[in-house]
Amino acid sequence: MVDMKKNLIPAVLALVCMAACSQPGSYTVNGKNATDGKTVYLIDKISGETIDSTVVSGGTFTLKGQATENALLAVQQDGSTWQNLFFNDGKPVTVNLEDNSLSGSALNEKLTAYDLESNRVYEEAIAATAVEGISEEELQKKIDKVQECYESILTDNQDNIIPAAFVDALYNMLGPDKINEAFTAGAAFTKHPYAVQIKEQIDAMEARQKAAEEAKQKVVGQPFIDLEEADVNGKMHKLSEYVGKGKWVLVDFWASWCGPCEREMPFVVEAYNKFHKKGFDIVGLSFDNSKEPWVAAIKDWNMPWIHLSDIKGWQTVASKTYGVNSIPDNLLIDPQGIIVARGLRGKALEAKLEEVIK
Repeated sequence: MVDMKKNLIPAVLALVCMAACSQPGSYTVNGKNATDGKTVYLIDKISGETIDSTVVSGGTFTLKGQATENALLAVQQDGSTWQNLFFNDGKPVTVNLEDNSLSGSALNEKLTAYDLESNRVYEEAIAATAVEGISEEELQKKIDKVQECYESILTDNQDNIIPAAFVDALYNMLGPDKINEAFTAGAAFTKHPYAVQIKEQIDAMEARQKAAEEAKQKVVGQPFIDLEEADVNGKMHKLSEYVGKGKWVLVDFWASWCGPCEREMPFVVEAYNKFHKKGFDIVGLSFDNSKEPWVAAIKDWNMPWIHLSDIKGWQTVASKTYGVNSIPDNLLIDPQGIIVARGLRGKALEAKLEEVIK
């Protein structure tokens, strides 16, 4: 498994294994098709710490020792991102570092099969996004395969601990509801310390996100705060030149490097085209770090409205003024300069404009 946790939850892994699962168990790992002179590590996934290591000789290696019973362990060769996962169930395992296969107990062989298959369909989906001319239907089929694979991991293993190894990926691929349902139902894997740890990190992350969103929404009902940035020609403009002047104005926070911004922009363009003649305008405040891609995106994404930026990325005055910590984001401001909504995404922007512009 390629370690996805650092992409999903950037928390420090520092929790201690629960006392109920602290019984020691022996492990034996035999490896083949490894690279001579490379170091192979055995990693405890809960602590993230290396609990054993050895240097490959003759293409093989062996690791033996004691670790927590049923602990989720990972074999990783120096220089590789792949981790061969297994539960320390007392049965010896043999890993083949050429094809990342593993033989051992039925549980661990099943775990490895899921790991290899989920990685395969995920890589296929990622590769498909780079295929020029691929249809949305074909791309969606690739994405569906990924989701189906993780659905299978979750639904077909309610009576064992295999899903514990995938909790972070399951959350990422299937969303929080599926994970919450499993924990509420008391599925077997939800008792595993690794699953408990990841769930606690997910809950903490969601709590932070909720608090941040609530803080953002506090500006709703308040007058807009003025700021000053340059247009594409370098001329300085204040936001107050466009806001509070009798028009409904969307202040749109975006950047040319932001994939979600690009996917969101067709909805913004559609709303602009539909309501501009009815008294609606947009001021785009870019989080770009350089002028060229900013100006190019304005043209390529068909954004014919006002654009300002100080070309400071996340250090932009717009971020500091309005507490923007993720993009896309936006503020809808009424003709008198009062913020009436924030974070209108997709069709929600058009629906709100339908409501307020008579």
